Amino acid sequence: MSEIEFENVKKVFPGNSVALEDFNLKVSDGEFVVIVGPSGCGKSTALRILAGLESVSEGKVRIDGEVVNDRTPQERNIAMVFQNYALYPHKTVRANMDFPLRMMGVALDDRTQRIEKTADMLGLNDYLDRKPKELSGGQRQRAAMGRALVRDPLVSLMDEPLSNLDAKLRVEIRAEMADLQREIGITTVYVTHDQIEAMTLGDRVAVLADGRLQQCDPPQVIYDHPSNVFVATFIGSPRMNVLPSQLRKKGDRFAIEFGDYSMCFDPERYQEREAIEQQVGNKVLAGFRPEAFCPPEQVDASLRIKGKVQTAEALGYERIVYFDASVETYLPPGMSRKSEESERGKQERSLIARMPPGHAPATGEVIELGLKVNEIHLFNEDGEAL
Repeated sequence: MSEIEFENVKKVFPGNSVALEDFNLKVSDGEFVVIVGPSGCGKSTALRILAGLESVSEGKVRIDGEVVNDRTPQERNIAMVFQNYALYPHKTVRANMDFPLRMMGVALDDRTQRIEKTADMLGLNDYLDRKPKELSGGQRQRAAMGRALVRDPLVSLMDEPLSNLDAKLRVEIRAEMADLQREIGITTVYVTHDQIEAMTLGDRVAVLADGRLQQCDPPQVIYDHPSNVFVATFIGSPRMNVLPSQLRKKGDRFAIEFGDYSMCFDPERYQEREAIEQQVGNKVLAGFRPEAFCPPEQVDASLRIKGKVQTAEALGYERIVYFDASVETYLPPGMSRKSEESERGKQERSLIARMPPGHAPATGEVIELGLKVNEIHLFNEDGEAL
């Protein structure tokens, strides 16, 4: 059993800089959890605390049910894979993998057996006698993983290990890494700023912002049911459209009003109907993903939005269209007035639609799109999901 638990962890750096605040996270034995968030959100700090490279200001960290706050990194039996590989350049792959075993006092025969087994698992058999400079980026990353896994650690920690690889290689290594983790079943905490890595690798995804855990759920739950507007706009590419709106009640249906539009939707989609009822007459944030747009003929005329195309990105299998719909879009709280004015100048009226391949609307062309209104996400003025 290799369960991990952060309990009410707080980390304050000199200068009263708070990196983590009331951080609570439990990782089950054999689970692969990805911590994701923007730069400076505290994700790498959480990983370093777990590794014993940083101390906690408050709270407890447990591994296998035991508090490890005062244990050194060596005493925690944790393997860590870094962004820069951290391989010894003058040693072969075999010698790099052998080094931690020798430091642990493992017998020669056992070391040889472990190295060969791990190399076979990672496809490194043909590269054991090469030095890092003779390897490609992907092979170096495998070698770094091999050096970490050969120790048979309780927990594997990975700090943006794929960020130095090109896009094609990242996809290949990502798939291999997911298969490997399932095969060996080691408890893994993986840190990244790349939401695609987070969504494709993790059994669960923990989203951080400003040192606080926003949501931790399986990837599809994160995407379909974001807990707040930050998670909704951070997860998903292109981003979710979010519009300040008024919530109304029209008979048995609700309606959102924004700009010149008033769109009715059925309440059955929302489990917490009572919470929505309480917001009737209030300002809310209405969010919908780019794929919620559809051909206009598929919906009633009242559920259509017109706009002028700003730009269209042709990706082969789909088109991403940015268009001016003359509606106000949501700006994150805390943005300075100067940056807010700049942002408004760029995005105030910009919506994003995901469209199938085919006709490519030209810049300046007026288009009309339908909106699948029952796919709308509702948030209160504070950004919490309704």
